[in-house]
Amino acid sequence: MEALTLREILEAVNGRLLGEFDDLDAVVSRVETDSRTISEGAVFLPLMGERFDGHAYIGAALEAGAAGCFTQRERESYLPGKFYIKVDSTYRALRDLAVWYKNRFKIPVVAVTGSVGKTTAKDMIAAVLSEKFRVLKTEGNKNNDIGLPLTLLGLKREHQIAVVELGINHPGEMDYLSAIAQPDLVCLTNIGDSHIEAFGCRENTLKAKLEIFAHAKPGCAAILNGDDELLRAAAAGPDAPWTGPAILVGRGEGLDYRAGDVESDWRSQMSCRVDTPRGSCHMDIPGLGEHMVYPTLLATAVGERFGMTLEEIAAGVHNFAPTKMRMNILPRSDGITILDDSYNASPQSMRAAIEVLDGYTGDYKVAVLGDMFELGPLAGVLHAGVGEFLGRSHVDCLVAIGELAKSIYDAAMDSQVPQCYYFTAKEEALPVLKELIKPGTTVLVKASRGMAFESVTEYLKSIAREA
Repeated sequence: MEALTLREILEAVNGRLLGEFDDLDAVVSRVETDSRTISEGAVFLPLMGERFDGHAYIGAALEAGAAGCFTQRERESYLPGKFYIKVDSTYRALRDLAVWYKNRFKIPVVAVTGSVGKTTAKDMIAAVLSEKFRVLKTEGNKNNDIGLPLTLLGLKREHQIAVVELGINHPGEMDYLSAIAQPDLVCLTNIGDSHIEAFGCRENTLKAKLEIFAHAKPGCAAILNGDDELLRAAAAGPDAPWTGPAILVGRGEGLDYRAGDVESDWRSQMSCRVDTPRGSCHMDIPGLGEHMVYPTLLATAVGERFGMTLEEIAAGVHNFAPTKMRMNILPRSDGITILDDSYNASPQSMRAAIEVLDGYTGDYKVAVLGDMFELGPLAGVLHAGVGEFLGRSHVDCLVAIGELAKSIYDAAMDSQVPQCYYFTAKEEALPVLKELIKPGTTVLVKASRGMAFESVTEYLKSIAREA
């Protein structure tokens, strides 16, 4: 964040000072919401929720070096030399400050959303744009009502483009995020079953995702996965919410950007031919699975939208690096490979990950799969669908973990997956995994974020030495 004066912050959030501090020219260099990561010169913003109240940590934050804090209520006492900014809501203050701060920078904002593949698409787009521009991007999965404003507060004078990820799990959230991001260009990856418990059906999910255009800049273009039937129908319909052109990408006929000649070495990368309105280009994609053509095509369309050459775009695709725990390929000794895709899971991403495992080189293939959350009444059917999909693959062994994953196990058994194990908890599965992981094994690890399957990956790394 560029330094702000206390006067500017008060103006941005419509706040007032408490206590005796009156130096309106005092400088703030960072906004922090976690008292454990306070740096000198930061302002602490205590958030509140149903089960926590950040106001309890104001004292610790100030003692750790924060220059001051926001607060929703009067304090019993005020530390000398520290400022206290009174606001009606610290939550709204974070939003208001981020919007005010963002509007100081006259740079385009590319917003990415969809049911599956948002983070990969965001990282691919940022990798491509970084070949020509200085880019601010959402780090990790900070794509919500807290992460988005904190990301935009990281803007600096050097940045020329911002690429932000917008994620929602309830109706109405996207309108709030759109008002913060105010995008100039929107990319939609797909419409799937993620968070269907809250949305009810895919059509409602589409409606919620399209709220990203509610506060888009005039002329905002939409870059859409044209192989997704709902997105393609939205592009052809009379009530499209965007005011700029709709650009369709995918593998189907008649799309603006198409991928052909898709191949994989089933070790570390894909390759394909990308056809665009300006020409064709061969691209090497450092990732596995045919689904990787979609972030590549989205990034290509974004790059050309900003005047990049196909050579620059191909170089950016080649330099893409996946976010941690998102299909990270971890080679170990004795020909053992861990496919760490443990960050999150949905029915679509589960099937895509199984396809990668299915095609990967290796003598013995194990899928360690856990619960997928927020699927509502369809959870049993959707988990069973993953088990049936396993039965159509060449995966040798399933290790299912979690209450919901019992449906994966049952369907996999019915689908004649050669070996199937079921456990209610991760700890119960570890001794069996130790027996299963032998030379030449490729093992996939995947579940929803709440299952914290990174601990399974760490265990596998501990029993298989690094290559």
